[in-house]
Amino acid sequence: MKIFHCMCGYEYNPNFGDLENGIPPGTPFEDLTQDWKCPWCDAAKDTFKEGKNEEDYQGKI
Repeated sequence: MKIFHCMCGYEYNPNFGDLENGIPPGTPFEDLTQDWKCPWCDAAKDTFKEGKNEEDYQGKI
């Protein structure tokens, strides 16, 4: 699944969801409502940039 990045540094990872805002793990970014906002800075969903697949990050820490 793709990770989406906010300008503030927050990363939406579908595997974790956004539990603070009632978004369960496994929820793709595309399925978030249009009124969903960044939990760190309240930026709108349409300001997020698509990142790489989570699998691309594995083993690179």
